[in-house]
Amino acid sequence: MKILTIKLAAPLQSYGNEATFERRTTARYPTKSAVIGMVAAALGYRRTDSRILALNDLSFAVRIDQAGTVLTDYQTVEWKKNTRKITYREYLQDAKFMVALGSDDDQFIEQIELALKHPKFQLFLGRLSNAPAGVLRLNLFEAESPVTVLKRLKCQAINRYKRKTIEIIADADLMPDKPSSFVKDKVQSFDQRNRRYGFRAVAQTEVSVDKLYLDIDQPKQPVSTQHDAMSQLD
Repeated sequence: MKILTIKLAAPLQSYGNEATFERRTTARYPTKSAVIGMVAAALGYRRTDSRILALNDLSFAVRIDQAGTVLTDYQTVEWKKNTRKITYREYLQDAKFMVALGSDDDQFIEQIELALKHPKFQLFLGRLSNAPAGVLRLNLFEAESPVTVLKRLKCQAINRYKRKTIEIIADADLMPDKPSSFVKDKVQSFDQRNRRYGFRAVAQTEVSVDKLYLDIDQPKQPVSTQHDAMSQLD
């Protein structure tokens, strides 16, 4: 399977979960639907494009390298004439995540990588105001699954935020030996007039930071070399 890793870092990120108009909270890590939205934007898919639904089939895992802290902002809005409300919005400050997308369709994964380097529409991390902190750091690997790769890549947290273990959350079928739960994170429609999400199963695990050895900041190794290195440890 070909795996694309994406380092997500920004001063502010926000990954919406179910919320009211008055208060919109954030998930503690990037949701699959948010990453699918970013990939769709990069590919030039509009919100009503039916091709978006096929992106649900990508294997997905995310690792929480630097959890960040929650910032709550408020805005005063005039939601109808002469009537104002205060609304609250949550953001993750100074967080860093490693996302891994996988597919047996090597050409499609390479197409996604190229699109993220040259996006058709603006990329943002959860909300339009949350621009990435520079050019996205992307890497391609050959491996058994996205989880396999995230169990090898070095932690991206700065020293003051590093912990002994970090958490990986992934599609449940990628970790069949772990307990699973459901999240409402499967894209059904991004249409602003009719946004809909279904449920998908997820599982989680932790990995020791001391066991992480692949460095994404070194010159890219041949994919086969990375695959061989991982295969010897699996």
